[in-house]
Amino acid sequence: MWIDTHCHLDAAEFDDDRDAVVLAARDAGVSRIVIPSIGRANFSTVRELAHRTPGAVYALGIHPMYTPHAREADLDLLRMEIEASVDDPRFVGVGEIGLDYFVPGLDEDRQQFFYQGQLKLAREFDLPVLCHVRKSQDRVLAGLRRFGVKRGIAHAFNGSFQQADAYLAQGLRLGFGGNVTFSRALQIRRLAAQLPVDALVIETDAPDIAPEWRYKSRNTPDQVPRIGDVLAELRGVDARTLALSTSANALAALPRLALSSA
Repeated sequence: MWIDTHCHLDAAEFDDDRDAVVLAARDAGVSRIVIPSIGRANFSTVRELAHRTPGAVYALGIHPMYTPHAREADLDLLRMEIEASVDDPRFVGVGEIGLDYFVPGLDEDRQQFFYQGQLKLAREFDLPVLCHVRKSQDRVLAGLRRFGVKRGIAHAFNGSFQQADAYLAQGLRLGFGGNVTFSRALQIRRLAAQLPVDALVIETDAPDIAPEWRYKSRNTPDQVPRIGDVLAELRGVDARTLALSTSANALAALPRLALSSA
């Protein structure tokens, strides 16, 4: 069975057929879907969605792209939400958090304020993190080191081999999804082929980062096995072996996945 370690299943793009999307994923062999939040507006949404969706789990966090509209008090709200969720077997970590230096106009100090505040919460509650690392690998890593956070996933990883090694040394796994299916994505494909097998987890980031065969279309979690096929081919292994390995890696990155039933 496969695990989609990053899927925004609560997104409006799924409002018309969410149940059908979930069923298609289950039929394709995707046993777990991790739903991260993006801010206060959907803390309760992802929790409720995870509880009514077979195999789904959730994370709570403030996404760096949503920091312009976040309030400083949102960190206090997040703390309360985490405290209320620590005994919930479907709650797996703090996310989506991190830094984004690709989108223009995002204030670095504001991003750092929320990122560091959430790292403190991850450390306090001993929780893994789901990190957004777009054009920000080194600074996200610096925060992880500073606050001693040593478990989680660097989502949609697209850094260098040196940066990959640094994240692995920090205890994180690296998320690969639709980007790896594009033949022109040479660096991502080299990473996917050559990194240690225990470094890799699979994700969709649905409805975003669609694979090559769905370019500019909506992405869905049922694409995980086909993405896995591409990754397996790059590594020269069979898909079943890769499914077992990446699922084990997801459980290592997000240990609370083992608490919830599929």
